[in-house]
Amino acid sequence: MAEARAGSRGYAAGITLAGAVLALCAVLPWSGVRASSAIIGGAITSDTRGIDDLLGVYALLAGVAAIGCGITGMLARPRLAAVAAVPGALAMLALVMFVSSPRGPADRVSLDVGELLSVEPVIRYGWYAALASAFAVVLLAVLTLVRRV
Repeated sequence: MAEARAGSRGYAAGITLAGAVLALCAVLPWSGVRASSAIIGGAITSDTRGIDDLLGVYALLAGVAAIGCGITGMLARPRLAAVAAVPGALAMLALVMFVSSPRGPADRVSLDVGELLSVEPVIRYGWYAALASAFAVVLLAVLTLVRRV
């Protein structure tokens, strides 16, 4: 019984860590516009951080809520950490909405003039990291519920 409790507390600690990573990912670049030219052999980018958009703020708040659920699970009952599945799922929804809804001309424009100039919207590493950490929060929350020893 003590081993099952220790494993569940480990999941709660994992939820806390994944929630902290999710909150941290909100300040990383999520999207941008990249202009490149083969003639000059370079590229110029303009990035948008997660917290520059309202959906990024929602992901940040979901990360903070997951941290709270994880700490509650470590200190009180480990099964309380399973509530973190809700903010994790909401963060994943916010991330998908961030990518699927265009917010301005920069997200809708894609220009390719051969080797002369290419302008395109791109998804940056912060968005992928936020999606992975939100998925980790949901996965660990579900494992907290179904873990049996």
